[in-house]
Amino acid sequence: EVQLVESGGGLVQPGGSLRLSCAASGFPFRLYSMSWVRQAPGKELEWVSSINFSGRAAVYADSVQGRFTTSKHNANNTLYLHMSSLQPEETAIYYCATDRIAFRWKDTYDPSDVGYWGQGTQVTVSS
Repeated sequence: EVQLVESGGGLVQPGGSLRLSCAASGFPFRLYSMSWVRQAPGKELEWVSSINFSGRAAVYADSVQGRFTTSKHNANNTLYLHMSSLQPEETAIYYCATDRIAFRWKDTYDPSDVGYWGQGTQVTVSS
C-alpha cells in the first residue's frame, strides 16, 4: 500500500521558516518524481514545487522561487520542503504527491500526472 505522510506543519510568524517532510512507503520512492502542492482556505490547489526521481533537478512556482527548497532523500524515502520568509497568504494545507509513472520527469506540473497524494499538513502563517 502506497503511503505518503506529511509532517512538520504548524504555526509560524510572518518571515519565519518551516521544514515539511513527506515520508513515503509502499513503492520504490527512488524511481518517482515528486511534487508539493498547497491549498489555501477557499482556494484551489496551487502547485509549489516538483523534484525529479533522482533528486538532482527541481522546479518551483514563481511565487516561492528563491524562498523554498525541495529535496529528495532516496536513502530514507523522504521528501522535504524547506520554506523561508513565509507570508500570511501562504497559510494552507501542504500536500506531497507522486508521479504516476516511474522515471518520468517534466519541468512543468500537470495534475493529471499525479499518482498518489498524502493527507496534507497544515501551515499557518500568522503573528
